[in-house]
Amino acid sequence: WEKFLESEQYSNFCSENFRKTKPFISSILQEMDEEIKKGKKEGILLNIAGNNHLVPVERLTGEDFWLVSKVLQNQSSISGMDVRYNTIGDTGAYYAAKLLQKQPCITYLNLMFNDIGPEGGESIAKALHKNKTLKYLRMTGNKIENKGGMFFASMLQINSSLEKLDLGDCDLGMQSVIAFATVLTQNQAIKGINLNRPILYGEEEESTVHIGHMLKENHVLLELHMCKHGIRNYGIQQLCDALYLNSSLRYLDVSCNKITRDGMVYLADVLKSNTTLEVIDLSFNRIENTGANYLSETLTSHNRSLKALSVVSNKIEGEGLVALSKSMKINLTLSNIYIWGNKFDKATCMAFSDLMQSGRLQPDNTDVEPYVVDGHVYLAEVSNGLKKHYYWTPSYGDAYAPSSSAGFALVPVGQHL
Repeated sequence: WEKFLESEQYSNFCSENFRKTKPFISSILQEMDEEIKKGKKEGILLNIAGNNHLVPVERLTGEDFWLVSKVLQNQSSISGMDVRYNTIGDTGAYYAAKLLQKQPCITYLNLMFNDIGPEGGESIAKALHKNKTLKYLRMTGNKIENKGGMFFASMLQINSSLEKLDLGDCDLGMQSVIAFATVLTQNQAIKGINLNRPILYGEEEESTVHIGHMLKENHVLLELHMCKHGIRNYGIQQLCDALYLNSSLRYLDVSCNKITRDGMVYLADVLKSNTTLEVIDLSFNRIENTGANYLSETLTSHNRSLKALSVVSNKIEGEGLVALSKSMKINLTLSNIYIWGNKFDKATCMAFSDLMQSGRLQPDNTDVEPYVVDGHVYLAEVSNGLKKHYYWTPSYGDAYAPSSSAGFALVPVGQHL
């Protein structure tokens, strides 16, 4: 293995720089040494997440990250780093940028929720002008704001290797959302982008209009997340107009918006002719029975490409839910459906219980499970979903199990993406 063990190298760097070694970091590096000793030469994911409940964690600061990055810069076995939920801040982002320039093997970097601001965002975006190996970057929850967002948008004009970029909850402004929409009409590499919860003012739905224009031009994007964009029916109309022309998008996430039943007219209509959309996340909107009926009609008589639909918390009652269950009996392509948070009546409980008992709906592919009390069927919630583990990973079991992250399992952007 390497000339020095990584854990020893870390201790040496700490004593050279008069810093205390952190037991958590030492133990993670020792695990890595073990893997390298066993002969693992590549593809190691270094997991230094700060939200691990099973071991005593001392969260990394910018200085800690600097010491770790010094250890890793000549280490070719590492292909990914997960540093989520630490406090590395702009200082750590500066060293992450340095690492991206010097370390040619890292394809995955997760920096979510690390107190990185606009300056740190700028450092990382600029490092990606030259980096040709990073495939997936998660900046979720770092408040890089509009300024940092603009640096990432301009980086996408130059970088041609990044395939998935997550800038959800980053306080992006309207200007940077428009910049991303503009850049993605040209960029041929990005297959998945997350622009959740930008800070938008006004009711013009300008962001949705620009993203609609982009979808008409872009033919490589597979996955688009527009959660909390304030999308109303006019906005969903803009996106649907684009989807008549777009033949690449497979996963559309418009959860937590203000879409009502009238917006479903446009979606139901485009689904009659669109044959590429496979996953649609409509959770936390307000499509009600009428909207559910529009969708189930299309799914029954026309569409045979949609595989997963989430209508969680949409104020749908029995009539709409039963209609969706009936469409599943005829449409055999639709394999995953998520309905929790709506108003279940007796007919709904019976309908979904029948779907599951007949084997048409697999227990892993929905978020409800039937149980019987005094001869009556009820539905209980099950922890499955399109992206249950977006913000957190469970302490045990498979964090990337298809049942809890069905959206990503059905539409992989690339290997491990």
